[in-house]
Amino acid sequence: MATLKDDGTVVVDIPTNLEAASLDLPSENHHNVAFGGEPLDSSDLQHRPPMQIVMLIVGTRGDVQPFIAIGKRLQDYGHRVRLATHANFKDFVMTTGLEFYPLGGDPKVLAGYMVKNKGFLPATPSEIPIQRKQIRDIIFSLLPACKDPDIDTGVSFSADAIIANPAAYGHVHVAEALNIPIHIIFTMPWTPTCEFPHPFSRVKQSAGYRLSYQIVDSFVWLGIRDMINDLRKRKLKLRPVTYLSGTHAYSNDIPHAYIWSPYLVPKPKDWGPKIDVVGFCFLDLASNYEPPEPLLRWLESGDKPIYIGFGSLPIPEPDKLTKIIVEALEITGQRGIINKGWGGLGNLEESKEFVYVLDNVPHDWLFLQCKAVVHHGGAGTTAAGLKAACPTTIIPFFGDQFFWGSMVHARGLGAPPVPVEQLQLHSLVDAIKFMIDPKVKERAVELAKAIESEDGVDGAVKSFLKHLPRQRNSETVPTAPPSTFMHPFLLPVKRCFGIAS
Repeated sequence: MATLKDDGTVVVDIPTNLEAASLDLPSENHHNVAFGGEPLDSSDLQHRPPMQIVMLIVGTRGDVQPFIAIGKRLQDYGHRVRLATHANFKDFVMTTGLEFYPLGGDPKVLAGYMVKNKGFLPATPSEIPIQRKQIRDIIFSLLPACKDPDIDTGVSFSADAIIANPAAYGHVHVAEALNIPIHIIFTMPWTPTCEFPHPFSRVKQSAGYRLSYQIVDSFVWLGIRDMINDLRKRKLKLRPVTYLSGTHAYSNDIPHAYIWSPYLVPKPKDWGPKIDVVGFCFLDLASNYEPPEPLLRWLESGDKPIYIGFGSLPIPEPDKLTKIIVEALEITGQRGIINKGWGGLGNLEESKEFVYVLDNVPHDWLFLQCKAVVHHGGAGTTAAGLKAACPTTIIPFFGDQFFWGSMVHARGLGAPPVPVEQLQLHSLVDAIKFMIDPKVKERAVELAKAIESEDGVDGAVKSFLKHLPRQRNSETVPTAPPSTFMHPFLLPVKRCFGIAS
């Protein structure tokens, strides 16, 4: 039974006597490594014909940042890259040398919605129009991002291939209309597996893990199907898709690359060769960063601090949370850096010598100065903390942040995750005490060494190029399956229970 909770998450209850069915997949599909086939060497990459590639990325700055790193690497191989994302990030993108095109949607509105609803699904009917407007603005901006001239310069553009994250939603339909390849790259699991549940679901029984992906997908599809069909009919000139189709039905044959370290979360054994786990993708911002003198003096005046910040997420009661943070640092005898972010954290009633409040500073520089980190659990922030060998406590707000909190704790790298609305003084004190244990630091250092050996950016680029069709034509381009009645719905359900097609 699936229940949509008041906080917007889906609870999946499975009978306790039900076992997860064997998927009976061919042995060659069982790869617990980054790539599911023969990797490309550097000569293969360099001899790919130059392409015009559009990246359709929806989300916060942390969602956009790894795609800048991937786009820059594609540029190094001679490809032209347009990064299409929210207008808020235009300067961020263009200063890195990539082309920019604006997508609809406001990341601040999206983040506020996600915090309130714990994910994509609305907690109350009043939230539905807010999210629908955002999604509509996004999906109707995708086609122009793939084929319209540069808004500022007028230089023409016609995408030969699409890289997208799932939050763009209309991406596969645009790829179908343009008859070009698409590759999904994402920071959290979006492909069904028996090894862990969908990040937007709560599933206690492992037998329900794989099914949770189809259930969440079905709830999402119910909310967007009319907008998708409107896009298909009005803009893409495609036939509408069936009432019961879900987004997973359209991505079964589309290659995916997941940009997290397989040392933290190995590739599930039931993910086939079109799905890669390539490593974290880091954008080097530290090399060009010059820290202010007051910050340097404060860092040099005592022990390494604990970083506490929640990025671009809105915080319902920032003053209350600031007070908890300051008191927890005082009780544990630790120094702390508080990042204001978009949430207005760090407004102190009176200054404290053991607390330094700052605006955004590149994590790849700042975390190296810290002994431990406390944050919301965004994939990029989590990756930066682990790369810097920082014990990590995650205070999740929504979505995949709960997943990363669980993964970090399961590896003994940090305290159990505490949802932001449940954070109390005693729980933060306990988390700090957990993180400063030398054994936790040892585990963090061990993982950091493993991450240092990876090149997730190169892995993502190789995954994209590896899965490109050898000849781009209507037979080889990965597009949506036929819209036959009921088939798109039944196929994922069958796969959930290991039933042969």
